[in-house]
Amino acid sequence: MTAPQAAGSDTASILIVDDMEENLVALEAVLGSLGHVVRARSGEEALKAMLRQEFAVVLIDVLMPGMNGFETAANIKGLDQTKDVPIILLTGAAVDPNYAYRGYTVGAADFLIKPFDPWLLRTKVNVFLDLFRKNRQLVDQSEQLKRLLTADGGHPGVAPVAPAPADASTETSYGTDHTDSAEASAPPEEPDRLTEVVGQLAQAELLLRDANGPGGADLADRIVELEQAVGRLMAERET
Repeated sequence: MTAPQAAGSDTASILIVDDMEENLVALEAVLGSLGHVVRARSGEEALKAMLRQEFAVVLIDVLMPGMNGFETAANIKGLDQTKDVPIILLTGAAVDPNYAYRGYTVGAADFLIKPFDPWLLRTKVNVFLDLFRKNRQLVDQSEQLKRLLTADGGHPGVAPVAPAPADASTETSYGTDHTDSAEASAPPEEPDRLTEVVGQLAQAELLLRDANGPGGADLADRIVELEQAVGRLMAERET
C-alpha cells in the first residue's frame, strides 16, 4: 500500500481498493494527477487506512476475496470516523442486475461498471475532491470566525478597556494632554473586528452555495449561527 500522506498536506487523498494489482495500477494512472492516491488490496486493509488518515473519496472493487466491496462499504459507513466519506463501487461487465441497488443500499454514492471511460471516472472523482476541499474551507472559516468572536477573554467581539492609571487625576491636574491620554486608553476599534468577521462570513456563504453535497446543511446552520452572533454584536455597538 502507498505510504500515508504526510500530516498537514493540503492535497486531497483518494483511496483505491482492489485485490488485483493491475487494476490498482490502472486506477492510479487515471487518478494520480487529481490527488494523493493510496492503495489497499483488501477490505480490511482499506479500513485500516481510513482510520489512519482522511480521504476525500474511496473507490472499491465489488468482487474481492474475503470482505467484498459491499461489506467494505457497509463497514466504512458504520464507523463514525469514516461514515461521511463518499464511496464509488466498481464492478466488471458481467454484473448482477441487483448490484447497483445493493451498492446504494449500503451507502455508496456512485456505481461504475468496468471498463469505464477514464474521463468519466476522473470527472466523478473530481466532483468529490472539489466538495471535500470546499467543506474543509468552510470548516476553517468557521474556526477562524469562532476565534474572532471569542477573542479577548472569551467575551465575543468586545475588547476590554484598560483600567485608568492610579495617578490619572494627578496627571490631568498638571496639564497632561487629554487627547493623547484618550487615544492611549481607547480600546481597539471594534468596527474593524466586525468588518473582518462580516468578510469571513461572506466568503463562507459563497463556498456554501457551491457545496451541494453531504454535510452542507450542517455547515449552513453553523454559518447562520455565526451571522446571528455578528448581528447581535453590531446591534450592541450601535446602542
